[in-house]
Amino acid sequence: MSSPRLFPIVLLSLFLCLVSATAGNFYQDIDVLFGDWRTQILQGGELITLSLDKASGAGFRSKNEYLYGRFDMRMKLVGGDSAGTVTTFYMSSQGPTHNEIDLEFLGNSSGDPYVVHTNVILQGKGGKEQEFYLWFDPTKDFHLYSIVWNPKNIILLVDEVPIRVYRNWGTKGVRYPSDQPMKMYATLWDAEDWATQGGRVKTDWSKAPFIASYKGYNASACVWPSSSSNCPSSSPTPGNEWQSQTLGVKGRNMLRWVQKKYMIYNYCTDFKRYPRRLPRECRKSRFL
Repeated sequence: MSSPRLFPIVLLSLFLCLVSATAGNFYQDIDVLFGDWRTQILQGGELITLSLDKASGAGFRSKNEYLYGRFDMRMKLVGGDSAGTVTTFYMSSQGPTHNEIDLEFLGNSSGDPYVVHTNVILQGKGGKEQEFYLWFDPTKDFHLYSIVWNPKNIILLVDEVPIRVYRNWGTKGVRYPSDQPMKMYATLWDAEDWATQGGRVKTDWSKAPFIASYKGYNASACVWPSSSSNCPSSSPTPGNEWQSQTLGVKGRNMLRWVQKKYMIYNYCTDFKRYPRRLPRECRKSRFL
């Protein structure tokens, strides 16, 4: 598979005014969620490894809550036979009517490509899944995964290549996550009932422990509640372009390329699931 010409996105600066930038030290930025010793902070706080065995997985989340931002993480996924495992990087609020923006990486039998499962959950309701193959081996080295979330749209990127956009149409019947602050989450857990080939391939626990690695966490974002009344700004300063970022012509071309070559499921084309009428946002734009 040939690599695309990357969609250029302005790199975020470390100097922010109304926006908080945390460029990571995991000792300072995160809380361990579960897994006890299976969450290991290494290299002076620059690296985290999550481990999964038959007893438990592991996970962590950001200390801060945010209302809009750009969130970057470099990840190296579980290598070898990782069938049944799910490695995640996502944003979520709390409660039964929570909002969530998902990047979930579904494990596979050796030699199979990784699947990126994406979803947008609004007021506790999901059903907006899109899935893609990656165009590289994500277990050999670290790659950059990013979530841009602003009042206009959500953009999911892999190595700065946009793979999905979910727009805020601002119309009745099309929800958008603008009313709840969210934290960043990262987890490694067992989902053998659905993760690999719909659950047909189970986890081989003789291969455990399964290990995923994270580094380079950066949150250029509006911290809740301190900056909630002023952020994002209508006139973003240099380095805060995410506040009004959308896809230009090059970005839309990259999105078409990814969706044409690597998309394997799109709820907006699932007429068996929606035999009478597609969700309203699917009828408004093909770039979703």
